[in-house]
Amino acid sequence: MSGTTAPHRRSPQPLPARPTAPANRTTARISTIVTAVLLAALTAVVLDTVRAGGNQSNPGRLLAGYAVTWTLFAAAIWAIRKVPGRAATPLVLAGAAAMALAALAAPPRTSTDMYRYAWDGRVQAAGISPYAHPPAAPELAKLRDDWLFPTRSSCTGWGLTRTDSGLCVRINRPAVPTIYPPVAEGWYFTVHVLSPPDSRHKPLQVGGAVLAFGTTLALLTVGRRRGDPRRAPARAALWGWCPAVAFEAVNNAHIDTLGVLLTVLALGTTTAGARRGALLGAAIAVKLLPVLALPGALSGQRRPAHVLRTVSAAVTMVTLAYLPYIAASGAGVLGYLPGYLQEEGYEPGDVHRFALLRLLLPDAAAEVTAIVLLTLTALYVWWRGDPARPWHGALLLTGTALLLISPGYPWYALLVVGLVALDGRWEWLAVPLAGTVLYLGGRPLPGFPLQAWVYGTAAVCVALGACLRAAPARHLLDRRPGGCRPA
Repeated sequence: MSGTTAPHRRSPQPLPARPTAPANRTTARISTIVTAVLLAALTAVVLDTVRAGGNQSNPGRLLAGYAVTWTLFAAAIWAIRKVPGRAATPLVLAGAAAMALAALAAPPRTSTDMYRYAWDGRVQAAGISPYAHPPAAPELAKLRDDWLFPTRSSCTGWGLTRTDSGLCVRINRPAVPTIYPPVAEGWYFTVHVLSPPDSRHKPLQVGGAVLAFGTTLALLTVGRRRGDPRRAPARAALWGWCPAVAFEAVNNAHIDTLGVLLTVLALGTTTAGARRGALLGAAIAVKLLPVLALPGALSGQRRPAHVLRTVSAAVTMVTLAYLPYIAASGAGVLGYLPGYLQEEGYEPGDVHRFALLRLLLPDAAAEVTAIVLLTLTALYVWWRGDPARPWHGALLLTGTALLLISPGYPWYALLVVGLVALDGRWEWLAVPLAGTVLYLGGRPLPGFPLQAWVYGTAAVCVALGACLRAAPARHLLDRRPGGCRPA
């Protein structure tokens, strides 16, 4: 219309400038360098810690070294979030290899279990069942050497003990047969056969390093198979860079690592059925703990035929693994395993089973309550679990079991570390950390209720993580390593 003034129009506001490609490349390069520096520092501290001495002579020094490694591990996991996938995968593999090599630099420092492994392998190579006789038995005297049975020492060094008959030995519980299931015994025999003569502890440590690195490779493969290559390296790093893996899987060469590898393969590379059941059965025949992953493996499988196929395959694998040893040992094939399960109270200081439940319940009720809670958790995991993420239910049940049982041995939680790497729920790493603090801190802190404090703190961390994932702020967690989704 004539005589009217056209309305004033504001000029559009400019959109925020997006980061340019060179800026993105610079950020990625800086993140890569920072992660590499943190990994180098982490490796150096692992190397220094395993050379610091045993947990009996210098537990405070070891505890400080472990604390620094866990701090550097957390920083490295945080830093790798911004590393591009093309650079992240080589970093994860290089870091896992470097950590393993550092842990190989000294004999076992906090556990004597590996000496039993070496003995069991030697006994089997001589054509004798490891379940037939204890190490101190006179029938096995011809197999003894000055490494496992030192005759020229005062028998007062780290890991040495003297039997009632006066025999000096590095093997724990030398008066009873072995406790280990048959697949574990097969591993000990294989390592012994492939080892050079008089190689002592190193072959088993190298075997632990191979298993730990193989698990890292398996985790990377699982991440790619499920169509998540960007997050796969960060999740694999939760295992490959974890101090618990370096110290327990490699330096102490704990056989639990083989069970972790088989469990990762069962849950990550197969679907519910005979193959998954067979792999889980093999894991159970390494160490009994992977049986807790079975309800997760059956997540959402409500048809009896599917459940039966998986369970029967697991049972068949365990049975087949035991058959050669049953032929050799008959009814004694379980060795000292029943006695071990009965006696483990736990031994040092004020460390007992069911520490958290004992804060609320009488001792007599704690065990029954734990069994009920674990049964309900297993049923929930099986009935309501996500079949696309069987590791999620396996982590929930395994982690809950360790929180309730409150073990004094940190290597029991290696399975939790592997499941965390599959699932990305980093808060569950508080469980192996609690076991480590309890195992090393009991001697420097006599009389302090350490078990209840460390496992109570771990339970709070797990609960806090679950609450944050369910809260409106969960998108912040999605940016963390593994990109966890709400439960």
